[in-house]
Amino acid sequence: MGGFVALVQPGNLGSQNKWSDQVNRAEKAALVESLQETLEASTSVVVTHQSGLSVAESTDLRLKMRAAGASFKVTKNRLTKLALEGTKFADLADMFTGPTAMGTSADPVAAAKTLVAFAKANDKVTIIGGALDGKILDKSAVEALASLPSLDELRGKLAGLLQAPAGKLARVSAAPAGSLARVIQARADQLQ
Repeated sequence: MGGFVALVQPGNLGSQNKWSDQVNRAEKAALVESLQETLEASTSVVVTHQSGLSVAESTDLRLKMRAAGASFKVTKNRLTKLALEGTKFADLADMFTGPTAMGTSADPVAAAKTLVAFAKANDKVTIIGGALDGKILDKSAVEALASLPSLDELRGKLAGLLQAPAGKLARVSAAPAGSLARVIQARADQLQ
């Protein structure tokens, strides 16, 4: 009925912690690099304070963001500030204090539109500010940005505008032929 006893030698414990620190540094460096890539691919960033979101609420928000073509990340402020350095969003660093998260998107309004709508329905998320192509936006500017139509909505409206004249042209050009046919039919009916 013996047990296994691990012997820890003082020298081994130090090297194990050193290895652990190196792994953490590598993970942090990878996270900073990933955040920088996300920021470089983004046109807009929205910074929020969030606290007390349940797992279900957080999942709901992430799904809504993904459906809009945006992403939502809760990150450590220190790592986010490192990731912001050298990007067009570097001036956002002062906003990252407290329980922050950020929404990003390539579409200028997708992140703002989704986060502002979510924040109106859930008081656990508060819009702090953001940036559009590197230009800093306060809370009211982010809300104004959210009221604009998205790129997909604008494309739809433009397609509708372009199709409308073609439809009108087809109806106008078909009308004289239809009128002529009705006149001929009426004359034929009179002659009988």
